[in-house]
Amino acid sequence: MSKENRETGWKLIDLKVDYQRMGIPNDYWEITDVNKDYEICSTYPPEIVVPRAANKAVVIGSSRFRSRGRIPVLSYLYKENNAAICRCSQPLSGFSARCLEDEQMLQAIREANPGSPFMYVVDTRPKLNAMANRAAGKGYENEDNYDNIRFKFIGIENIHVMRNSLQKLLEVCEMKSPSMSDFLTGLENSGWLRHIKAVMDAGVFLAKAVKDEKASVLVHCSDGWDRTAQVCSLASLLLDPFYRTFKGFMVLIEKEWIAMGHKFSHRCGHLDGDPKEVSPVFTQFVECVWQLMQQFPCTFEFNEHFLLEIHDHVYSCQFGNFLGICHKEREDLKIFEKTHSLWPFLLQKKQELRNPLYRGFTAYKELQPNTLPFSFQFWCGMYNRFDKGMHPKQRVLDHLLSCMSQKMKLEDNASELENKLPFLDGPLPSEACSLSKVGRAASKTPMLNTPQDYEGEPPPVLSNGASAGNIDVASDVDQKHKENLSPHQDLHDLNDTVNVLNSEAKDGKPQQRLSALRTVFSEAGACGGEA
Repeated sequence: MSKENRETGWKLIDLKVDYQRMGIPNDYWEITDVNKDYEICSTYPPEIVVPRAANKAVVIGSSRFRSRGRIPVLSYLYKENNAAICRCSQPLSGFSARCLEDEQMLQAIREANPGSPFMYVVDTRPKLNAMANRAAGKGYENEDNYDNIRFKFIGIENIHVMRNSLQKLLEVCEMKSPSMSDFLTGLENSGWLRHIKAVMDAGVFLAKAVKDEKASVLVHCSDGWDRTAQVCSLASLLLDPFYRTFKGFMVLIEKEWIAMGHKFSHRCGHLDGDPKEVSPVFTQFVECVWQLMQQFPCTFEFNEHFLLEIHDHVYSCQFGNFLGICHKEREDLKIFEKTHSLWPFLLQKKQELRNPLYRGFTAYKELQPNTLPFSFQFWCGMYNRFDKGMHPKQRVLDHLLSCMSQKMKLEDNASELENKLPFLDGPLPSEACSLSKVGRAASKTPMLNTPQDYEGEPPPVLSNGASAGNIDVASDVDQKHKENLSPHQDLHDLNDTVNVLNSEAKDGKPQQRLSALRTVFSEAGACGGEA
């Protein structure tokens, strides 16, 4: 691939365009390059979206009070009511510390939504884990220090619990001929679907708070790059149908995961690093999307294979999107100069990755999934797709997609044939005479039925695969019958045509067509006489 194509591929996703789609900048929010030299936060992108009321001093002061400098920034703005989803890391509050600039930052976020008198602050960790972090000088917000906030714990487990859960799930999938009891017991003991439900519950809570309560939400976990990414991206997916399209889903991953510093290299074990840093955080998000696709099969433009392609290439390292841990590191590694983007590659395969049941961008707006336990399924396509013991099955959607592709091909062929019809209407009556003469001359030639008659050349093969020498005798009889009827039929048709033109002439229409037809009529009569 050329250098120009590589550069074009990296420019395919422009996050500024997505913020403009949300209506930003506006009276309350602005896109700022305050982090252009990564002085505020080394794991944030150079440009971030913050409240317009928060000046540079507030931004810098808040960054000093947040773990790793990850200040509250905008993730998604719901244009219907100006409610926002923001994300950050945990505060360095300890048991009693406070920061005036951080309190002003949260106040600016709340006031950017005039329709609500309060905002939610959501800690996605279990409360016990958050309280343990207080002993290390971190922790969570004190409601007494922040005006008009409602604090809530969600309870999603940390990366170590998720890693162990996936390991147990894979052990269940690798069992040789398990009984139903063994499989279900192993699946339950892994706790995997329970964790998927916890992530889904958090996303649903955010979406309902924004849409129904019209309240802005600030989300964080410990450092704001694992559980926070899961919850914010899932809530955006529930609220905005754009993120359920091919392009929108790519934008969502770029915005919430890649640009905001999810540590793909560490979580996916791309390099020989600390094995305790490996965790299936992104895998859980992809599965949550798949679970939504099972409940709402007509709302996503893409199918299951699209999710699997993305997940596979997160680990394949064939493309540069998921290399490194943040934007700054990718620039230092010159990822954009040495590698290619995944998104153009997937768009080239769009036809085979599309969902044949998709009903369009405006068919569904917000999604309200059922998160009761029976709503969650085991994803066989992800965890058992390479099981040799499984009999291959043809999935209904795959078959439907194949049928639709075949239909499109047939429609294209039909259109092409229709365009050729004007050139294949047959010879004019003036040409029919000469053609009939050629046909009679050819009929006097003896038939060639033996190989010797062709003087070493094989008999001509017709378009239907049969050789000329093997045509049924009945066809010759039919042909002679048609030749006998043809002149009389032609004369009859031409007589009818002349009568019509005579009537047109009486109405005052030009006589040129009539004289031309009479000439043709006389020629056809000559042909009939010869016949």
